[in-house]
Amino acid sequence: MANPLIPHSAVVLDVVAENADTSTFTLQFTEEEKKGDFAFQPGQFNMLSMFGVGEAPISISSDGCSPDTFTHTIRHVGSLTKMFSRLKKGDLIGIRGPYGTGWPMDEARGKDVLIVAGGIGLAPLRPAIYEILRNRGDYGKVELLYGAKNPGEMLFTRYFDDWSKDFTVHLTVDDSSEHADWAHGTGVVTKLFEMMDSTPKDTVVMTCGPEIMMKYVASGLQQRGFDPSQTFVSLERKMHCGIKKCGRCQVGTSFVCQDGPVFPYSAVANQPAKIVGALGRV
Repeated sequence: MANPLIPHSAVVLDVVAENADTSTFTLQFTEEEKKGDFAFQPGQFNMLSMFGVGEAPISISSDGCSPDTFTHTIRHVGSLTKMFSRLKKGDLIGIRGPYGTGWPMDEARGKDVLIVAGGIGLAPLRPAIYEILRNRGDYGKVELLYGAKNPGEMLFTRYFDDWSKDFTVHLTVDDSSEHADWAHGTGVVTKLFEMMDSTPKDTVVMTCGPEIMMKYVASGLQQRGFDPSQTFVSLERKMHCGIKKCGRCQVGTSFVCQDGPVFPYSAVANQPAKIVGALGRV
Protein backbone atom coordinates (compact mmCIF):
# COMPACT_ATOMS: atom_id res chain seq x y z
CA MET A 1 0.00 0.00 0.00
CA ALA A 2 1.30 3.44 -0.93
CA ASN A 3 2.33 5.72 1.92
CA PRO A 4 -0.41 8.42 2.14
CA LEU A 5 2.11 10.93 3.50
CA ILE A 6 4.29 10.82 0.40
CA PRO A 7 3.24 13.52 -2.11
CA HIS A 8 2.83 13.10 -5.84
CA SER A 9 4.75 15.39 -8.15
CA ALA A 10 2.88 18.08 -10.11
CA VAL A 11 4.15 20.58 -12.65
CA VAL A 12 3.14 24.24 -12.82
CA LEU A 13 1.47 24.87 -16.19
CA ASP A 14 0.46 28.48 -15.67
CA VAL A 15 0.60 31.29 -13.11
CA VAL A 16 -1.92 34.16 -13.00
CA ALA A 17 -1.38 37.12 -10.67
CA GLU A 18 -4.78 37.86 -9.13
CA ASN A 19 -3.49 40.88 -7.24
CA ALA A 20 -0.28 42.12 -5.61
CA ASP A 21 0.02 39.22 -3.17
CA THR A 22 -2.17 36.43 -4.57
CA SER A 23 -1.62 34.09 -7.52
CA THR A 24 -3.52 31.23 -9.12
CA PHE A 25 -1.43 28.23 -10.16
CA THR A 26 -2.61 25.71 -12.75
CA LEU A 27 -1.12 22.30 -12.00
CA GLN A 28 -0.93 18.85 -13.57
CA PHE A 29 0.42 15.61 -12.15
CA THR A 30 3.62 14.39 -13.76
CA GLU A 31 2.77 10.68 -13.34
CA GLU A 32 0.89 9.37 -16.35
CA GLU A 33 -1.46 7.25 -14.23
CA LYS A 34 -2.51 10.36 -12.28
CA LYS A 35 -3.12 12.60 -15.29
CA GLY A 36 -6.78 12.98 -16.17
CA ASP A 37 -7.80 11.22 -12.98
CA PHE A 38 -8.03 14.05 -10.44
CA ALA A 39 -11.51 14.30 -8.93
CA PHE A 40 -12.53 16.46 -5.99
CA GLN A 41 -15.58 17.97 -4.33
CA PRO A 42 -16.00 21.75 -4.07
CA GLY A 43 -14.54 22.87 -0.76
CA GLN A 44 -11.91 20.14 -0.47
CA PHE A 45 -8.19 20.91 -0.16
CA ASN A 46 -4.80 19.51 -1.06
CA MET A 47 -1.60 19.48 0.94
CA LEU A 48 0.93 21.40 -1.17
CA SER A 49 4.63 20.96 -0.51
CA MET A 50 7.73 22.80 -1.56
CA PHE A 51 10.41 20.13 -1.57
CA GLY A 52 12.86 20.73 1.25
CA VAL A 53 10.84 23.67 2.60
CA GLY A 54 7.48 22.59 3.99
CA GLU A 55 3.84 21.71 3.38
CA ALA A 56 0.55 23.61 3.72
CA PRO A 57 -3.18 22.90 3.27
CA ILE A 58 -4.58 24.93 0.37
CA SER A 59 -8.16 24.76 -0.93
CA ILE A 60 -8.70 23.80 -4.55
CA SER A 61 -10.03 26.74 -6.58
CA SER A 62 -10.77 25.20 -9.99
CA ASP A 63 -13.77 23.79 -11.80
CA GLY A 64 -14.28 20.18 -10.79
CA CYS A 65 -15.13 19.05 -14.33
CA SER A 66 -11.55 19.46 -15.57
CA PRO A 67 -9.74 16.28 -14.37
CA ASP A 68 -6.58 16.92 -16.41
CA THR A 69 -5.58 20.02 -14.45
CA PHE A 70 -6.50 21.77 -11.22
CA THR A 71 -5.77 25.14 -9.66
CA HIS A 72 -4.81 26.58 -6.30
CA THR A 73 -5.12 30.26 -5.47
CA ILE A 74 -2.50 31.22 -2.89
CA ARG A 75 -2.02 34.40 -0.91
CA HIS A 76 1.67 34.94 -0.26
CA VAL A 77 1.69 36.07 3.37
CA GLY A 78 3.59 33.42 5.37
CA SER A 79 7.12 32.12 5.02
CA LEU A 80 5.98 29.01 3.13
CA THR A 81 3.34 30.64 0.94
CA LYS A 82 5.83 33.34 0.01
CA MET A 83 8.00 30.54 -1.35
CA PHE A 84 5.09 29.50 -3.56
CA SER A 85 5.13 33.01 -5.04
CA ARG A 86 8.48 32.17 -6.64
CA LEU A 87 7.04 29.28 -8.62
CA LYS A 88 7.04 29.65 -12.38
CA LYS A 89 5.90 27.62 -15.34
CA GLY A 90 7.68 24.26 -15.42
CA ASP A 91 8.49 24.12 -11.70
CA LEU A 92 7.53 21.07 -9.63
CA ILE A 93 5.67 20.87 -6.33
CA GLY A 94 4.29 18.03 -4.21
CA ILE A 95 0.58 17.26 -3.90
CA ARG A 96 -1.34 15.09 -1.44
CA GLY A 97 -5.12 14.91 -1.55
CA PRO A 98 -7.83 15.82 -2.08
CA TYR A 99 -8.93 15.76 1.54
CA GLY A 100 -11.88 16.74 3.64
CA THR A 101 -15.61 17.33 3.46
CA GLY A 102 -16.65 20.10 1.10
CA TRP A 103 -19.59 22.39 0.50
CA PRO A 104 -23.09 20.79 0.73
CA MET A 105 -23.81 20.84 -2.98
CA ASP A 106 -26.25 17.91 -2.88
CA GLU A 107 -28.05 19.27 0.17
CA ALA A 108 -28.44 22.62 -1.59
CA ARG A 109 -30.13 21.16 -4.67
CA GLY A 110 -33.66 22.45 -5.01
CA LYS A 111 -32.93 25.30 -2.61
CA ASP A 112 -31.76 28.89 -2.84
CA VAL A 113 -28.04 29.47 -2.26
CA LEU A 114 -26.41 32.47 -0.60
CA ILE A 115 -22.62 32.66 -0.98
CA VAL A 116 -20.75 35.14 1.22
CA ALA A 117 -17.00 35.57 0.74
CA GLY A 118 -14.30 37.84 2.05
CA GLY A 119 -10.91 38.38 0.42
CA ILE A 120 -9.08 35.12 -0.32
CA GLY A 121 -12.20 33.30 0.91
CA LEU A 122 -13.67 33.45 -2.59
CA ALA A 123 -11.08 30.90 -3.77
CA PRO A 124 -12.50 27.88 -1.85
CA LEU A 125 -16.00 28.90 -2.98
CA ARG A 126 -15.15 29.18 -6.66
CA PRO A 127 -15.56 25.41 -7.31
CA ALA A 128 -19.03 25.59 -5.72
CA ILE A 129 -19.91 28.47 -8.04
CA TYR A 130 -18.87 26.43 -11.07
CA GLU A 131 -20.83 23.43 -9.81
CA ILE A 132 -23.92 25.63 -9.58
CA LEU A 133 -23.35 27.16 -13.02
CA ARG A 134 -22.89 23.75 -14.58
CA ASN A 135 -26.15 22.51 -13.02
CA ARG A 136 -28.01 25.82 -12.84
CA GLY A 137 -31.45 24.25 -13.09
CA ASP A 138 -30.83 22.20 -9.94
CA TYR A 139 -30.61 25.27 -7.72
CA GLY A 140 -33.01 28.09 -6.97
CA LYS A 141 -32.12 31.73 -6.51
CA VAL A 142 -28.37 32.27 -6.09
CA GLU A 143 -26.64 35.35 -4.69
CA LEU A 144 -22.97 36.13 -4.16
CA LEU A 145 -21.94 38.75 -1.60
CA TYR A 146 -18.22 39.46 -1.87
CA GLY A 147 -16.09 41.91 0.05
CA ALA A 148 -12.42 42.86 0.12
CA LYS A 149 -10.22 45.55 1.67
CA ASN A 150 -10.12 47.53 -1.58
CA PRO A 151 -10.91 46.94 -5.27
CA GLY A 152 -7.30 45.98 -6.00
CA GLU A 153 -7.48 43.03 -3.61
CA MET A 154 -10.52 41.38 -5.16
CA LEU A 155 -10.07 37.97 -6.77
CA PHE A 156 -11.43 36.65 -10.07
CA THR A 157 -12.82 40.02 -11.18
CA ARG A 158 -12.52 38.88 -14.81
CA TYR A 159 -15.34 36.40 -14.19
CA PHE A 160 -17.86 38.67 -12.46
CA ASP A 161 -19.66 39.76 -15.64
CA ASP A 162 -20.19 36.16 -16.74
CA TRP A 163 -21.32 35.07 -13.29
CA SER A 164 -23.78 37.96 -13.19
CA LYS A 165 -25.60 36.47 -16.17
CA ASP A 166 -26.71 33.52 -14.05
CA PHE A 167 -27.02 34.92 -10.53
CA THR A 168 -26.84 38.17 -8.57
CA VAL A 169 -23.40 39.48 -7.56
CA HIS A 170 -23.07 42.18 -4.88
CA LEU A 171 -19.63 43.69 -4.20
CA THR A 172 -18.23 45.86 -1.44
CA VAL A 173 -14.84 47.08 -0.20
CA ASP A 174 -13.67 48.51 3.10
CA ASP A 175 -11.95 51.45 1.42
CA SER A 176 -12.55 52.80 -2.09
CA SER A 177 -10.92 56.21 -1.56
CA GLU A 178 -8.14 55.56 -4.08
CA HIS A 179 -10.49 54.11 -6.70
CA ALA A 180 -12.68 56.90 -8.05
CA ASP A 181 -14.30 54.55 -10.57
CA TRP A 182 -15.55 52.09 -7.93
CA ALA A 183 -19.28 51.74 -8.57
CA HIS A 184 -20.25 49.25 -5.88
CA GLY A 185 -20.66 49.19 -2.10
CA THR A 186 -18.33 50.51 0.57
CA GLY A 187 -18.19 48.86 3.98
CA VAL A 188 -17.93 45.39 5.49
CA VAL A 189 -19.54 42.50 3.66
CA THR A 190 -22.43 42.25 6.13
CA LYS A 191 -23.64 45.65 4.88
CA LEU A 192 -24.64 43.82 1.71
CA PHE A 193 -27.37 42.07 3.70
CA GLU A 194 -29.41 45.22 3.10
CA MET A 195 -29.25 44.61 -0.66
CA MET A 196 -29.75 40.86 -0.84
CA ASP A 197 -32.98 39.17 -1.90
CA SER A 198 -32.23 35.91 -0.09
CA THR A 199 -34.65 34.90 2.66
CA PRO A 200 -34.33 32.30 5.42
CA LYS A 201 -36.83 29.94 3.81
CA ASP A 202 -35.11 27.02 2.03
CA THR A 203 -31.75 28.81 1.72
CA VAL A 204 -28.35 27.19 2.15
CA VAL A 205 -25.56 29.63 3.07
CA MET A 206 -21.90 29.03 2.22
CA THR A 207 -19.39 31.48 3.66
CA CYS A 208 -15.61 31.67 3.68
CA GLY A 209 -13.14 34.35 4.68
CA PRO A 210 -11.41 35.57 7.84
CA GLU A 211 -12.83 33.86 10.92
CA ILE A 212 -14.13 37.09 12.40
CA MET A 213 -15.92 37.85 9.13
CA MET A 214 -17.58 34.42 9.07
CA LYS A 215 -18.62 34.94 12.71
CA TYR A 216 -20.42 38.19 11.90
CA VAL A 217 -21.91 36.75 8.72
CA ALA A 218 -23.26 33.63 10.41
CA SER A 219 -24.51 35.38 13.55
CA GLY A 220 -25.95 38.25 11.53
CA LEU A 221 -27.87 35.88 9.29
CA GLN A 222 -29.07 33.94 12.33
CA GLN A 223 -30.52 37.18 13.69
CA ARG A 224 -32.35 37.55 10.38
CA GLY A 225 -33.90 34.10 10.79
CA PHE A 226 -31.46 31.95 8.81
CA ASP A 227 -30.96 28.45 10.22
CA PRO A 228 -27.40 28.07 11.63
CA SER A 229 -27.49 24.39 10.68
CA GLN A 230 -27.90 25.52 7.06
CA THR A 231 -25.10 28.09 7.23
CA PHE A 232 -21.78 26.48 6.35
CA VAL A 233 -18.33 27.83 7.19
CA SER A 234 -14.86 26.69 6.13
CA LEU A 235 -12.17 26.15 8.77
CA GLU A 236 -8.57 25.79 7.65
CA ARG A 237 -6.89 25.64 11.04
CA LYS A 238 -3.82 23.81 12.26
CA MET A 239 -4.05 21.01 9.69
CA HIS A 240 -0.83 19.06 9.40
CA CYS A 241 -1.24 15.49 8.16
CA GLY A 242 -4.56 15.74 6.30
CA ILE A 243 -5.46 12.14 7.17
CA LYS A 244 -6.77 12.34 10.75
CA LYS A 245 -3.60 10.97 12.33
CA CYS A 246 -1.76 13.85 14.02
CA GLY A 247 -4.70 15.28 15.98
CA ARG A 248 -3.61 18.89 15.52
CA CYS A 249 -6.89 19.93 13.90
CA GLN A 250 -9.27 18.22 16.33
CA VAL A 251 -12.39 20.23 17.16
CA GLY A 252 -14.37 18.43 19.85
CA THR A 253 -14.84 14.94 18.43
CA SER A 254 -14.29 16.10 14.84
CA PHE A 255 -11.17 16.58 12.76
CA VAL A 256 -11.03 19.57 10.43
CA CYS A 257 -8.95 17.70 7.85
CA GLN A 258 -11.51 14.92 7.37
CA ASP A 259 -14.85 15.97 8.89
CA GLY A 260 -14.27 19.50 7.58
CA PRO A 261 -12.97 21.93 6.54
CA VAL A 262 -16.64 22.76 5.88
CA PHE A 263 -18.92 22.61 8.92
CA PRO A 264 -22.39 23.92 9.70
CA TYR A 265 -22.11 27.00 11.87
CA SER A 266 -24.24 25.28 14.50
CA ALA A 267 -21.45 22.72 14.98
CA VAL A 268 -18.74 25.27 15.78
CA ALA A 269 -20.53 28.26 17.33
CA ASN A 270 -20.38 26.82 20.85
CA GLN A 271 -16.82 25.52 20.62
CA PRO A 272 -14.21 27.44 22.66
CA ALA A 273 -12.49 30.24 20.75
CA LYS A 274 -9.11 28.72 21.59
CA ILE A 275 -10.10 25.77 19.38
CA VAL A 276 -12.03 27.36 16.50
CA GLY A 277 -10.77 30.93 16.71
CA ALA A 278 -13.09 33.89 16.32
CA LEU A 279 -15.96 31.64 15.20
CA GLY A 280 -16.26 30.12 18.67
CA ARG A 281 -17.46 31.38 22.03
CA VAL A 282 -15.13 33.42 24.19
